Amino acid sequence: MQTVLANEAKYDISPAELKKGSIFGALSDSGIQYLLDNGVIHQVGMGEEIFSYGSKGNSFHAVLHGNLDFYKQHGDKQTRTRTIKFGEAIAFVSMIALHERVGSLHANEDSLLLEISSQLFSDFHDDYPFDFGILLMNLSRDMARTIRVLSNALVENDVIVKRN
Repeated sequence: MQTVLANEAKYDISPAELKKGSIFGALSDSGIQYLLDNGVIHQVGMGEEIFSYGSKGNSFHAVLHGNLDFYKQHGDKQTRTRTIKFGEAIAFVSMIALHERVGSLHANEDSLLLEISSQLFSDFHDDYPFDFGILLMNLSRDMARTIRVLSNALVENDVIVKRN
């Protein structure tokens, strides 16, 4: 994994292009540029691990190019639960819940990611409050879609969720 500057990226990560993705949709150009300028942009190769199970969850990643697979771990079992594509985010839940990563993330192809730390997320709230509201709504919508896909998989596989 290599860190690059926004102007060094080999893919089109202009605000106009990024707005095509669900996380950045409806954000202002200046808000997107703020995130690009203040976040950490990672260039990752196919097969590379972005984060591992149990690592600190103090940031989330948005896919600027490429796609990733997330492997959820529970006890000794690990299962691929989803593929994260351009314009989607991963690990927002860990950051907001203030817990360690519950799985590992691997690149399916050469990819470009924007890492947004909890500090940058807070700063974005202060410096771009309107865009922050839109980003939060976009992230919430993305989580809701993921919950629906996973809950549909439970039904399709006749899984009964145990009550504690």
